[in-house]
Amino acid sequence: MDLTRLIYVSQPFGFDDAILSGILLDARKNNKRDSITGALVCRQDIYLQLLEGPETEVLAAFERISRDDRHLEIRKLVSRPVHDRIFGDWAMLHDPAKSWIWTQSELSEGALDNATPEEIEKVFENLAERVKNVSSV
Repeated sequence: MDLTRLIYVSQPFGFDDAILSGILLDARKNNKRDSITGALVCRQDIYLQLLEGPETEVLAAFERISRDDRHLEIRKLVSRPVHDRIFGDWAMLHDPAKSWIWTQSELSEGALDNATPEEIEKVFENLAERVKNVSSV
């Protein structure tokens, strides 16, 4: 199967637990329907999301997200064909970003703007590895 990986960043609008729960519920329902897997890294100042699956469905999901008023300043960071999924078992993994992702000041200073696509993908590869290690304990 031809797969596409798309990673975008946005700023949350009105970030709270209820809004986040709604986003995750919508994502999991739609992604399961569309054979999309991925992960959402989030905190009050950033959403960083990876979507992977059939190209048409991934692009359609990104278009829906782009129109969603819970996201501001959406920017596509990575979009490329891939052979394997990083999050094959997850309709949408939620990870509340802790210290392993850029700090607010690093983001303000352009850390995300200066990151290569490979460095951005590495954030998700590291997350997948951490989840796998926790699951196997």
